[in-house]
Amino acid sequence: MMQRKSNKEIGLALLAIGFMLATVMPAFAGSQGSATPRPLAPVPPIPANGILLPNAQKDNVTTPAKVELGAMLMFDGRLSGDGSTPCAACHRPEYAWSQPDDLSFGYPGTLHFRAGQTVLNNIHLNKYFWDGRSLSLEAQVGAAGFGQESNNVSAQMAEARMRQVPVYVKMMQEIFGEPPTWDNAARAVAAFERTLNTDPKDVPFDRYMNGDRTAMTEQQIKGMKLFEGKAGCIQCHDGMLMTNQDFHNLGLPRNEAFDEDPLRQISIRYRSKAFGILNYDEVDEDKGLYFSTHRPDDIHKWRTAQLRELKWTPPYMHNGVFFDLEEVVDFYNVGGGPNLDGGAALAGKKDPLMKPLNLTDDEKAALVAFLMALSSDEMPGKNYKIPRIPPDGIMTATGALVALPEKVTSKKK
Repeated sequence: MMQRKSNKEIGLALLAIGFMLATVMPAFAGSQGSATPRPLAPVPPIPANGILLPNAQKDNVTTPAKVELGAMLMFDGRLSGDGSTPCAACHRPEYAWSQPDDLSFGYPGTLHFRAGQTVLNNIHLNKYFWDGRSLSLEAQVGAAGFGQESNNVSAQMAEARMRQVPVYVKMMQEIFGEPPTWDNAARAVAAFERTLNTDPKDVPFDRYMNGDRTAMTEQQIKGMKLFEGKAGCIQCHDGMLMTNQDFHNLGLPRNEAFDEDPLRQISIRYRSKAFGILNYDEVDEDKGLYFSTHRPDDIHKWRTAQLRELKWTPPYMHNGVFFDLEEVVDFYNVGGGPNLDGGAALAGKKDPLMKPLNLTDDEKAALVAFLMALSSDEMPGKNYKIPRIPPDGIMTATGALVALPEKVTSKKK
């Protein structure tokens, strides 16, 4: 027989819930730029073993074995619903661990409503997705796996598949002390992603900041001064990755795909319902941070993007509306665009930082040159060797999992 909880117990439970909300909600608290922007800085050098900050996530210490496992899982379609869409389908090494489309293509039968982002330098972030709703890389990997427009897999199916692979069973037992689980798969992929970082030796800006005064051209140095001064970019794009990870409404133009493709409208309405939007059937565009907070002032706010590797990761913005940096600089130079929906009540408020910059053509060119100097000389990931994906095994009558023999293709004589 169930006992009724006392008022004191209920009160303590509500207090605990309130405390949890108080600790989570600041992650979604937008501001009008950094009051005191952090100075621009180079990224740290990469150790010989490739593992930067092994204790970045204290409950998921990065080890070589965990990275090896995560690399295989990153490219393994078993972690998607129909087996066709691994994480690397959108985060492709040949595109600097990003993808070249304005909006992600999505899981088969769907089309995504946001642009994909590179996973490079994720180790230095503490908010993930364009709306910042995941506060750890492990949570981001898990959420993407469940996302109907991305991997669209259930934890139960993913676990059953991994437990049919002798290599995964062995590695999971050695690394985590238990058979394959979804949570541990997410930990392994997160550990692998934390090894995907910009090497400061390959970046003109980093070489310049580390003492090589010949690494950047006069035009790029001029652009850096504009970035920190007249253009005011540093108010939001500060620090090592050039992002304060805050949320802003820039008045971005609408991606025409939402008016042309029903699958994108279906995805955005589905996501609206999943986030608890009451009038979800009327939503025909991405409302940004509003989906997480339900605060009207957060409509069309998105997390400030990092500016590393811009040369290799077009198009730009959450909806991929700009295909080159000249377009981006032109947009900011006129103070952004009008509020979406023509300034309607639920269009959100454009950030007051978005004001005309009055940059000359020479100044705009210098700013673009500096932004290009934040990228590696060669595309990161271009020469990455994709790991071999281990084959399934077969369960015997005695309950033993036995590796299947490799299929050998013989040439006809």
